[in-house]
Parts: sequence; C-alpha cells; structure tokens
Amino acid sequence: MPKQLWIETVGCQMNVLDSELVVAALRRTGWEMAKTSADADAIFYNTCSVRQHAEDKIYSALGRIRMQKQERPGLVVGVLGCMAQKDQALIRKRAPWVDLVVGPGQLHQVPELVDGILAGGGPRLEVSLGRKAGSRDTVARSFESYDPDRDPTMRPTPFQAFVRTQTGCDKFCAFCVVPQVRGPEQARPPEAILAETHKLVAEGCREITLIGQTVNSYRWTEGERTTRLADLLAQLDGVAGLDRIRFVTNYPRDMTNDLIAAVRDLPKVCHSLHVPAQHGSDTVLLRMKRGYTIGEYMEMLGRIREALPHAAVTSDFIVGFCGETDAEFQLALDLVQTADFKTSFIFKYSPRPGTKAFERQADDVPEAIKKVRLQRLMEAQADVSLAGNLPFVGTRQQVLVEGPSVWEEKRESAPSPGGVAQLTGRTACDRIVVFDGPSRLIGRLIDTNITSAGPWTLTGIVSDGLADAVPLDALETDGSLPTGRSGMSEHSSQPPVRSTQLYTQQLYDIALANTALPSQPSVPPGV
Repeated sequence: MPKQLWIETVGCQMNVLDSELVVAALRRTGWEMAKTSADADAIFYNTCSVRQHAEDKIYSALGRIRMQKQERPGLVVGVLGCMAQKDQALIRKRAPWVDLVVGPGQLHQVPELVDGILAGGGPRLEVSLGRKAGSRDTVARSFESYDPDRDPTMRPTPFQAFVRTQTGCDKFCAFCVVPQVRGPEQARPPEAILAETHKLVAEGCREITLIGQTVNSYRWTEGERTTRLADLLAQLDGVAGLDRIRFVTNYPRDMTNDLIAAVRDLPKVCHSLHVPAQHGSDTVLLRMKRGYTIGEYMEMLGRIREALPHAAVTSDFIVGFCGETDAEFQLALDLVQTADFKTSFIFKYSPRPGTKAFERQADDVPEAIKKVRLQRLMEAQADVSLAGNLPFVGTRQQVLVEGPSVWEEKRESAPSPGGVAQLTGRTACDRIVVFDGPSRLIGRLIDTNITSAGPWTLTGIVSDGLADAVPLDALETDGSLPTGRSGMSEHSSQPPVRSTQLYTQQLYDIALANTALPSQPSVPPGV
C-alpha cells in the first residue's frame, strides 16, 4: 500500500509553491496524499518566519501531534521552510519528536531524507549557510534552486500556477527576516521560466503568477545580454494558449518606466500591481531601511496612474513599528485614505531575531496601541476598497472562474456536476466576483454582469447565456487551444474542480483587512 503524506502550509505564495513542489516530488516516488492527517505516514509543516504568530502556530501544531507520534513511532514528522532555516536545531530541542528539519534551499532532498529516516537512519537536519557564514557566492550556493517538473494535480486549481522568477532577497529591510532564511537573491534563467510556462500551458494552465521576494528586481545576465522583468514579460506574452500573467511582489524603487510600459502594452499582463509602501512616514521608512521616501513612492504611484489609470494597486502596511508615534501613524492613515489602494495587507509589527530592528531598535509600541492602529487602518482601507468597487456595479467584467466560493465549499451537500453552485472568479484587475453558475464553467474565461459591490468582493450574474456553455474539456482542439488545455490531468477522468486537498488547513496567518472576506482571499504576497 502506498505511503500517505499530509502537509500544512503557512505563509506567502513562495511557500505555497514550495509545498506543491515537495508533494509532487514525493508523489513521483510513490507517495499519495492522505485524506486526513490521522491517515498520514508522514506529516510536514511548511513554515513562515515573517511574524512570531506564524511560528507559534507551528510549535502549537507540533505539540498537538506529539501524542500521535507516541502512538505511532513510525510516523515521520517534518518541519520545512523558513522557520527550519531560522531555528534549525532549536526545533528538535523544543520538539524532540520531529524527525526532519529542512530549510528552503534543501527541499529537493526531502524524498531522499524521508527514505533514510524510514530506513532507520534517525533524525535529519539540512539547512543552508547563514548570510555571514561565507562570501555571497558561497552562501548563495548553499541555497540550491528548487524548481523541478510540475504536477498539475498538486495545484489548488489546474488553471492557475505560480512560477518562480528568483529566490532570496538582498534588500535587508530592518523588520524582515527573509534575506536570512531565503538567502541571497538569485534569478532563474529566462529560458527555464519560459520552458516551465510552456509546460504549464500544455497541462491546462491559463494564468501564471510570477513570484519573487522583489520580483521587479529580476535580472539575468548572460554574456552581453541582460534580461529584466519587462523583457521576461514580453517573452511570456508570446506563449500561445496563456491568457493572463501576473507578478508579485514589487519593490517601489524598481518600478521602472519600461516595466510600467510593459504592463500597459502587453495584452496578457494584468493591470494589477502589488507595490508595498509599508508606511506613510519618511522617518518610519528610514527606520525600516526601506530605501525610499514617501515622496518617491508617490512619484512612482503617479507614473503608474498616468500610464494605467484603471490599474489596481495594492499595498502592505506595518503598524506599531519601533518608535511609531501618533503623528507618524496618522501619516500612514492619510496615505491609505488618499492613495486609492484596491486592498492593503495590514500587519502589526512583530520583532524577528536576526533582523536589524530586533538588534538595534526597541519594540516600544504597546500591544494595545498596535491593535487599535491596526483596526483603524483596516477600517480606512475597507472604506477605500468599497469606494473603488462601487463603480463596477452595472459593468460587464471578464473573470477566470476559479472554483466554488468559500461559502459553497462549506455547504454540507455539494451540487451535482451539472448543478448550479456559487462560484468565484477573478478579473484581470484582481477583483473577486461571486456568482451562481454550473461547475462546468470552472477554468473558463467568462463575462459577468456586476450587480452589487462590497469592500472585498463583487457580486454578479453570468452574461449572455454563458451558463449554457459546454465544459472546457469538451471543446475540440482547433489550433487555438493546445493539447491538454482541458485543464484535466491525463490520469483523471473527473471534470476539473478546485482541489483543496493539498492545502487543507493552510494557515495563511495574516493580520490584514481581508481575512474576514466572504469569498476566497488571495494568498498573501511575499513580504
């Protein structure tokens, strides 16, 4: 009987992709997904270290699984990802029943390491070098790239996929642990990204999201030729059968005119840009070591608005950062109220060991004040988001149908394959639309008429009788759709539906305005 695995994922899109790749690698060696954690022969936690709360959840989960490990000594328990790289041996000191601790740079070793543990080889710790443990090149080599062949059955939906452009980060913001746990920034060759995209499209993918810690700093140099993100987008725009291209997360100073022009001019690139401001005060931005002033940020935002007047721009904010005064917080509030962000991911500051802020600045804003400021900023963003969504009422919007809404998935009785369910889709400007329709629309680009709006979602109806459309997999290939574009795995006879098996209990762990959305929230962008 095949061994069964269970994985829980905390954090950003990079972690979601890592989990997909780890599970796909284990599947290729004969493992299968368990229906519940209780059925699993191996349980993995892919972790995040951006905030203490994320780590606390993992240690709590490890505490809960202790009894299961005692009852089944052969159960393999693994901690993967950023917390593994940060805490290393501390994890087994706090939870000795953990068998496997693997950092982001060693995830490709997981199948081999698990085999060794099952063969009696004992616990294993595999992590990369620290940022000060050698030269930049030496440290970078210890963070090995991990982008093997993809498995379409391992994605939440076969029609959308993350594609990594680079790993690591060299920005060293004072609050951020990512450069320590993800290592130096390293770009992937554009040829590898293109090849992966072609393969994804052949498997039925219609939309890709390029991901990097600061994706718009992408640069690949070979000989005298340098490829930047704008160049890469132009190449990807030419991939036949691909409908949409997104990219996250952007660093404000790297939002160049050629990149903005590429978003404007390339038909497949979505007019949706996540460019975190983090704060509205120059003095706070200086303490954060963000590398720009709010005036420079607004100049960048102005260039986006001029070239892309209808683009959806989203941001991140941290409240309660070291030394934040009432006056400084008011500047952040002013920015949210005036910058017209579609959405903002809003966090309370969490001091992280290994960062400059942790070493040199006092976490001196009381927790009660952080909570009040968080709530005020969330409420301000909700007002701005609602004002931005209301003009869509009465318009016709094309959406890529992603699957059943969260409300629909919570229903006790599922609709029949031909029955009507509440579905969710996303516009090119990243607005979520919920509407009633048959499940055969999943994976298709359809038009919806928007009938109402809330801060986080639009509500609509399917336009022009498209609810009567045949399923995507029933369409004959006529040259416009490549083979495999049905969105169904060649090993599956079932119609495409949104799979939540891999990411069941994904602990996004985000303190942001849209955690309480009535529809499916976006995975939080990389910090």
